[in-house]
Amino acid sequence: MKRARSAGAAVLMAMLTVAFVATIAAAALWQQWRGIEVETAERARVQSAWILTGALDWARLLLREDQTGASAGGADHLGEPWAVPLQEARLSSFLAADRNNTSTDFGPEVMDAFLSGQIVDLQSLMNVNNLVNDTGQVSDDDVKAFERLFALLNLPANELTKLVENLRFSIAAGQVTPSPMQAPLRPQRVTDLVWLGLSAQTVAVLEPYVTLLPGRRAVNANTAAAEVIAAAGDIDLSDAQRLVQVRQAAYFKTVSDIQQHLAPGEQLPDNALTYRSDFFEVRARLRLDKLVVEERSVLRRDLTPQSQGPSISVLRRERGAVDPTTMARLAMAGQR
Repeated sequence: MKRARSAGAAVLMAMLTVAFVATIAAAALWQQWRGIEVETAERARVQSAWILTGALDWARLLLREDQTGASAGGADHLGEPWAVPLQEARLSSFLAADRNNTSTDFGPEVMDAFLSGQIVDLQSLMNVNNLVNDTGQVSDDDVKAFERLFALLNLPANELTKLVENLRFSIAAGQVTPSPMQAPLRPQRVTDLVWLGLSAQTVAVLEPYVTLLPGRRAVNANTAAAEVIAAAGDIDLSDAQRLVQVRQAAYFKTVSDIQQHLAPGEQLPDNALTYRSDFFEVRARLRLDKLVVEERSVLRRDLTPQSQGPSISVLRRERGAVDPTTMARLAMAGQR
């Protein structure tokens, strides 16, 4: 009887020992797997950051070269190299163009990366900051321009009134130290306009037509949509659509070029339309295995003496990961 008990105790102890060792081994394997995953994610993050930085530098070079030499200070239009979007392409195709690079210089993750993007002219959109200047003074002419845009898009006019008042309040509050607690924050992005009284539905409709740029900025008639040209230029939508057709054959080189294609008697408001741009947004998307990263950067191009070339400064840069499921759903929606 005692032998049976001893044998049972020995078996039980052996089982407990095996379970204990298996638990420790599983924990060690999990820790090792977790460390590998963290290292892989960190490597992917660093690689994506370097690739997207390179894409931004490439875009800055395009914009700089666009305004050098004989074209300095010239028109910006949709027929220029910067306006051609980059369709998704394997990164190795870019690296192969450099004779100094070989396939052994980069890891397999980088060689299997896919990059796409585009440069958007932000002056093809109406600047919300035109409504109120930096001193808090409302611009009646620009308010009327936005009223025309709201009418074209069938948006409620009372929301525009709220927008102007809250924007004026936010600018005035920013000049007071300390600022009133009830004052709305000054928006930095179009989606922030919900802070100033616009509904989410109105912001969604407005987003393709408006932007937020420092100071007062005219609309580039070479790149803007017909609705934006009509609202900013105080002309009929049909006339704006005709301007869009005209620029496809020959882009506008001066404001006078724009004026001469209008109907007799129509006169553009002062500083409403222009033919060149100083602000651009670079949109880049990197697909690295299962990781999808998007980056948006706002650039300002300042013309300097011709011997030095234009200066390209980065005003804002935002980066974030995108859910692959969301990407697949958007792709399927686009195919429909």
